[in-house]
Amino acid sequence: MSPRDRERYSRQILFAGIGEPGQQRILDARVAVAGCGALGSFQAGALARAGVGYLRIIDRDYVELSNLQRQWLFDESDVEESLPKAVAAAGRIAKLNSDVTVEPVAADLTSSNVEDLLSDVDLILDGTDNFETRYLINDLAVRDRRPWIYGAAVGSYGITMPVMPGESACLRCIYPDPPAGAQATCETAGVLGPVTALIASLQVAEAIKILCGARPTRKITTVDVWSGEIRQVAQPGPAVDCPACGRRQFPYLSGERRAPVSLCGQNAVQIHERARPLELRDLALRLAPLGTVRSNEFALRFEAPPYLLTIFADGRAIIKGTTDVGLARSLYARYIGA
Repeated sequence: MSPRDRERYSRQILFAGIGEPGQQRILDARVAVAGCGALGSFQAGALARAGVGYLRIIDRDYVELSNLQRQWLFDESDVEESLPKAVAAAGRIAKLNSDVTVEPVAADLTSSNVEDLLSDVDLILDGTDNFETRYLINDLAVRDRRPWIYGAAVGSYGITMPVMPGESACLRCIYPDPPAGAQATCETAGVLGPVTALIASLQVAEAIKILCGARPTRKITTVDVWSGEIRQVAQPGPAVDCPACGRRQFPYLSGERRAPVSLCGQNAVQIHERARPLELRDLALRLAPLGTVRSNEFALRFEAPPYLLTIFADGRAIIKGTTDVGLARSLYARYIGA
């Protein structure tokens, strides 16, 4: 550790739980932030300030004006330049801490690239917006016994849980299957900036513990910043009947889950979510304030120019206006839910 490091991180080093040995481990650490929206942008900035030596930031989206209310590394110039979030974040982190090596990856995290993007890091932080990607992270983390920290927030509510494979319950121990039906999203239900900052702060605190060799909190934490309710429950150990921990089945990692596909000649992408039946009438009511909706008992059509989403009762969707699978997945998560 250099004299510059000792000065820069002096207040962190003074903390008894970290000290110089812990700070050196943080400086040597490699961390991936999966998703750089409200959670991930805060995580990346906070980890850079803490001195994490190498950050890989993975995100498929571009900075939009509506992001600025809660996404901490971006400003209006990023919107004007239509920068990918990962690239904009890397540029901002370079100004926060030039000693941190940042690798921006402007891509969708999928079974085809997850090995390359997550297999060489010490820790993974969840800043994603959908269960499919979280299950993919969980599959790799459990298989490789790599720690990761789950987090989610919408409206005024948030949840976080550290996952220590082999020691604690994993995501599929708690949620063996994705929630049924359409879920509330930031697009349909809104989100408060303070809850995203709070959940991301809790994730970063657990990350720092793990990186410096301390034990994470074995608790599932939920908060509602509007009602003021904070709840923690003990996190159980691995479940013997868990598909990942117990049966060692990793369908998301192996690509057994049907991937989105571009439809040749149609400027469209089909999203497969057959295990997720939807109540189209309820979804129509939620989407009506956001665009033109037409629906019947078989399908719902939602216009969000320049895109047209056709959503079926079995969870499948055809998204017209793009052949970019990552963008299509983002639109699905935005309007139908994570």
